[in-house]
Amino acid sequence: MDPESGVYQSCVKKESWRTMMTLAYQSLGVVYGDLSISPLYVYKNTFAEDIEHSETNEEIFGVLSFVFWTLTLIPLLKYVFVVLRADDNGEGGTFALYSLLCRHANVNPLPSFQSADEDLCSYKKDISCPAPSTFGARLKSSLEKRRVLQRFLHVLALLGASMVIGDGILTPAVSVFSAVSGLGLAMEREHHKYVEIPVACVVLIALFALQHYGTHRVGIFFAPVVITWLLCISCIGIYNIFHWNPHVYQALSPHYMYTFLKKTQGGGWMSLGGILLCITGSEAMFADLGHFSQSSIKIAFTSIVYPSLVLAYMGQAAYLSKHHVIENDYRIGFYVSVPEKLRWPVLVIAILASVVGSQAIITGTFSIIKQCSAFGCFPKVKIVHTSSKIHGQIYIPEVNWILMLLCLAVTLGFRDIKSLGNASGLAVITVMLVTTCLMSLVIVLCWRQNVVLAVCFVLFFGTLESLYFCASLVKFLEGAWVPVAISFIFMIVMCVWHYGTLKKYEYDVENKVSVDWLLELGPSLGIVRVKGIGVIYTELVSGIPAIFSHFVTNLPAFHQVLVFLCVKSIPIPHVKHEERFLVGRIGPREYRTYRCIVRYGYRDAHKDDIQFENDLVCSIAEYIRTGKRNLNEPGKDSWKQNEKMVVVGTRSNHADSIQQREENGADPEKASTSELRETQSPPPVKPRKQVKFVIPGSPDTDKGAYEELRDLMEAREAGIAYIMGHSYVRTKQGSSWMKKMAINFGYEFLRRNSRASTCALSVPHATTLEVGMMYNI
Repeated sequence: MDPESGVYQSCVKKESWRTMMTLAYQSLGVVYGDLSISPLYVYKNTFAEDIEHSETNEEIFGVLSFVFWTLTLIPLLKYVFVVLRADDNGEGGTFALYSLLCRHANVNPLPSFQSADEDLCSYKKDISCPAPSTFGARLKSSLEKRRVLQRFLHVLALLGASMVIGDGILTPAVSVFSAVSGLGLAMEREHHKYVEIPVACVVLIALFALQHYGTHRVGIFFAPVVITWLLCISCIGIYNIFHWNPHVYQALSPHYMYTFLKKTQGGGWMSLGGILLCITGSEAMFADLGHFSQSSIKIAFTSIVYPSLVLAYMGQAAYLSKHHVIENDYRIGFYVSVPEKLRWPVLVIAILASVVGSQAIITGTFSIIKQCSAFGCFPKVKIVHTSSKIHGQIYIPEVNWILMLLCLAVTLGFRDIKSLGNASGLAVITVMLVTTCLMSLVIVLCWRQNVVLAVCFVLFFGTLESLYFCASLVKFLEGAWVPVAISFIFMIVMCVWHYGTLKKYEYDVENKVSVDWLLELGPSLGIVRVKGIGVIYTELVSGIPAIFSHFVTNLPAFHQVLVFLCVKSIPIPHVKHEERFLVGRIGPREYRTYRCIVRYGYRDAHKDDIQFENDLVCSIAEYIRTGKRNLNEPGKDSWKQNEKMVVVGTRSNHADSIQQREENGADPEKASTSELRETQSPPPVKPRKQVKFVIPGSPDTDKGAYEELRDLMEAREAGIAYIMGHSYVRTKQGSSWMKKMAINFGYEFLRRNSRASTCALSVPHATTLEVGMMYNI
């Protein structure tokens, strides 16, 4: 299955019981790795300094009650029963909600958006305008008219994305460090710290070094590891409950939360930052929705993950309720409640589970950066799709090594689970708050529900999450500043890149060359036409880019067939193959000049250069064959009737369309009768590859179309050259100092240190010509 098409997703949505249970099993390894390892560090972070472990057990039972109800209200009630229903054509995550809101409110987040994009079958799926008198209609109108609200919505989505990136740095550190902390129970107090940190760093380096192999290569081991871990902690929890305190279930009553806060007061308030860690990884249920289905994720959580976590926390509380003497700083952690004979096997399983959980959040970080890049909010990076079946499994080399360095830096810098937990907790709860805010808008704009329901949702969950957010923010100087600093840096990067990209596009629009200028050059364009196809990359969806006139001025010769190619993203997850290409003609037929717009969703994979070339040429050929027939009619402006773009799609989705074949030089006399309708170039003197267009018989195909197809085929056989612009951006004189800082220093620094367009678009370097041009914006 093609990773870009979303075929995998559409297949898994056909949920038989067997398919649903298989997906539920697979989701355990991909979705719930991070959430499942939270028992390693929740109690240790909670009882670090803020509250004491007294013999009355009020603190232990209060923490258990908080953990139980937090797990019940946020992952179970909020995500499983509400948020999972807010999918964007099967996709989830912060940008999926943002994309959904942009389409329902007709807010275009991309400057290259055009009305033809709204005709995509999945663009307006289930979209209907709210009644004019409702609050939803007024809110929709306000979003469409007020630029400030649009920018606020955009910044809110970027905030959630930057915090996800911060979580991708902190979660591997706290997970792996907590897992290896079990070594302290088997070593002397003065020596174990010298072992834990090196072991944690080695595991982290190995984890990031293996990312380029892709999740699918080791994914077969993920689900068994997580299932073994959940079975292990649930069995240990049951043992501790019956062996130490069978009455610990009474602590599930909300009354113990009140008793806990009443006794601990300020210390109990600050300890909520540790309790918050029990829901680390809950956002993955929504973010990874595109790989699975709602039913499979719900079944896996409610039947396995949720009961196992509750039993694990109850077991730890039962053990601690009978052990009040804390000899060492690690005696309050997870491993102390594990029977001594099982500690080494559990330690190994815990390290493996922490690697699986870290793998999930790292992959999620790659996905969110890809989505940001598709929306023009992140510098160009090389995206490697590591799986041919699951479109969401990607690898970004430069981001991977940056994450590794930052992850090692915070591990070596803090060397303390408490500080790492404070940092991770703030990142997690911020993402959840952003999701809550966006969901309240989805309830009104997308689901068209009463505003009272949205207010109740944001008040209930927003208040609960704000409670944890404030408790985490209190620990700002004790580690919580790290996600703030990381997210601030990434926010600056994304905002500067988006601003520079937007201004650059506006400059292209203002300085584009009209089609009339092209026509004034005459049928031969006034210059030498050499054999081959010239593909001119542009971000414009109409008009001729200024880079082309710059090229013609300096080099008055180019290819016999010109294609102005625009590769752009659409605010939907996937664009179907049959709607991928939008093709039109520039000028009269004899000019052999075309415009092609290639549309991708924010979750689609860009094809490699060979397959893309074939699809591009065949789409143009199919446009020629099935295009309008009035091109030869008299009249000066008859070509203008063909300015309208036509959806052609790719050749793989049209069995009766033109197909392209490459063969070694062959004798045309030996062609079979079935190939007589094939248009091919004259055989060369020396044997070489020939390009054939297999044209289905059609009485509507006129002679002019055949001649145009022959020219296209000959040009394809001669080869394809790519002409790309290499821009240098500077601000105009008199610009504000802030604009100069953003463009001259910020944007230019990011442009110089990001991937070139040839890498980001998989353009072959051997046939690429870059034309430099200065942009004064």
